[in-house]
Amino acid sequence: VQLQASGGGLVQIGGSLRLSCATSGLSGDTIGWFRQAPGKERLFVAAIRRLGGNTKYADFAKGRFTISKDNAKSTVSLQMNSLKPEDTAVYYCASTRVVWSGISDPSQYNYWGQGTLVTVSS
Repeated sequence: VQLQASGGGLVQIGGSLRLSCATSGLSGDTIGWFRQAPGKERLFVAAIRRLGGNTKYADFAKGRFTISKDNAKSTVSLQMNSLKPEDTAVYYCASTRVVWSGISDPSQYNYWGQGTLVTVSS
């Protein structure tokens, strides 16, 4: 099983970035995005069920971030718009087969990508 996150970078306030998570060796899993700022805990951002496409977002992500999947390419993307300085963090993708009610809990995820850094600056 492998997950590889990419697409991070430096962006100005109000800008956009699209993160991508390339996966291999997975089927029927839920893919989640998390972020971790320096000195802070890892936070849930969004998740999508690969079968069915159900999605869930953290409150801070609603209306600004969109998670999507391309099962044919085994990728999950996170489109981030209207970025703010507080969005600065390392973003990770991860996979789980936990029941839907537990998908915002990072401890429920089995496999993690290496993370990609997003820096939002003025």
